[in-house]
Amino acid sequence: MVTVITKPTFTLDDFLANPPNHQEWIDGELKETTGMTIRHSKIQAKLARLWGNYVNDSQQEGEIYTELPCKTLKQGRRPDVCYLTSELVKNYSNAPSLPQSPPLIAEIASPADSAEDLFAKANEYLASGAEEVWLVLPENEKVIIIILDRTLVFSNDDIVTTQKVLTGFNITINDLFK
Repeated sequence: MVTVITKPTFTLDDFLANPPNHQEWIDGELKETTGMTIRHSKIQAKLARLWGNYVNDSQQEGEIYTELPCKTLKQGRRPDVCYLTSELVKNYSNAPSLPQSPPLIAEIASPADSAEDLFAKANEYLASGAEEVWLVLPENEKVIIIILDRTLVFSNDDIVTTQKVLTGFNITINDLFK
């Protein structure tokens, strides 16, 4: 007699209902988010704090989150930093995950991330509700902002400014990466 042990299937709906820590649901499988370095973590915390302070100081409503579980058109993701409008907070603050991409997202590149994967992820976010995606590249000290109709690259002494969401927020590249 042969006993067959089957691996339980973990679906996107399972991920959205009970998102496991430090994992995303990619192409039908749970994948652990890896590659975070000390510098990555520092930039993530700094950007979350700066966006949060700006929300408070400018009296805009909404909240900043880190690694918030969300659904794109076909994946379960956890953006490094994101902003939710007050309406999204009101509607989903008690939900296990967000059923769309947040309006403003920052993905901080890890050394193992490929450019192709980062741009694909940004396009995935934009196709599922995001209005603005920041790709933060610590190793090159650059920020790439992608919105539906253009891509902007900031480096050196440039001042990075939000384009569609959290209007008026800005920071110099040097301040973000120091």
